Amino acid sequence: MENNLDQIHQQALNELEGAESIREIEDISIRYLGRKGVLTRFLRNISHLPADQRPMAGKKANELKKILDQAFRQASEKHQTQDAAGEQGIDVSLPGRCVTCGAMHPISLINEQICGIFSGLGFDIAEGREVESDYYNFEALNFPKDHPARDMQDTFFISDDTVLRTHTSPQQIRTMEKQAPPVRIILPGKVYRCDSDLTHTPMFHQVEGLLVDENISFGDLKGILTTFVHQMFDEQTSLRFRPSFFPFTEPSAEVDILCIMCRGRGCRVCSHTGWLEILGSGMVHPALYENVGYDAERYTGFAFGIGVERIAMLKYGIDDIRRFFENDMRFLAQF
Repeated sequence: MENNLDQIHQQALNELEGAESIREIEDISIRYLGRKGVLTRFLRNISHLPADQRPMAGKKANELKKILDQAFRQASEKHQTQDAAGEQGIDVSLPGRCVTCGAMHPISLINEQICGIFSGLGFDIAEGREVESDYYNFEALNFPKDHPARDMQDTFFISDDTVLRTHTSPQQIRTMEKQAPPVRIILPGKVYRCDSDLTHTPMFHQVEGLLVDENISFGDLKGILTTFVHQMFDEQTSLRFRPSFFPFTEPSAEVDILCIMCRGRGCRVCSHTGWLEILGSGMVHPALYENVGYDAERYTGFAFGIGVERIAMLKYGIDDIRRFFENDMRFLAQF
C-alpha cells in the first residue's frame, strides 16, 4: 500500500516538474486528483484491503491528496507570476503607446457654458425631480385639465397623476412655494416628450430661468437674454423677440437670433428666413403667483427656457440631433 502511494507521489511530482504551462498543470491535477484520477481510484479500492489496513491507507491517501493539491496550486501560481512578468516586460526600443483620454460630451460642454453665463449674472442653480405629479408639471403652471396647450407637450404618462416632466418648470413652482421673493434661479436638467426626428428626441436637456422681484419688466428680460446670446455666440449676433403663447407667461415671446451660418442672407439651415429660433420666454403669469402665495400686485418676474441641444447644434453646426446620442466616438472626439 505504502509503496503504491509513494509511487503515485513521486510520479505526480515528476510530471509536475516537467509541466511548462498552467494548462499542463491543470491536466496533471485532473489526472491524479480528478473524479477518475489515480488517487481517487486508490481511495475507492481501499475496501479491497484487509480490514486492519484500511484506516491507515485512507489516512495516508488523504494526506497525499492534500500534499499534491498544494503542490499543484503552488506550481500554478508560480507560472501565473512568470507569465505576468513576461507580459509586463518593457522593451525600451519599442515606440510608446498613446493613452486615449476621455473628453466631455458636447451637450455637457454647452450645458456648463450656459450655466456659467447665468451664474455670472447672479442666478443660482437649482435641480428638481424628473418624475413629477400632474399638478406641478401642468396645473400649477396654468395648464387646467382640459387646456388645449397640454397637447403641445406630448407627455409620457406613468399614471393618471404622474408624468415624466416635460420641462424643468415644476421646480420653479416648488422653489417659489418654499422661498419668498426675490427669486433668481436657473434650472438645468433632462426632460421628456413623445417626439423623435432630426431635431427632436424623446429625452433632451433644458435650462430654464426664473427671476421674480419688485419692479421687474420685460426690458429686464430682454437685457438678460441679449447678454446671454452675445456671450454664447458673439456680440455681432442680433436677436429679435416674436410674440408667442405659453400658458405660464403673459406676454410671451420666442427669441430668434440672426442665422449664424449665413448672417441673415438666407440659407437651408434657417429655411431662407435669415433667423433661427433658440428659446421661449415671457413675463410670469399672475395665476402662478396665486398658486404659490405671492402678491401679484407687488411682484413681477420673467421666465425663459433654453433647449441645450438646440444651442449645441447651432454652436457646432450639427444638422441632426440624434448624433448626440449615438455614442459614435469619431463624432464625440471632435469636441
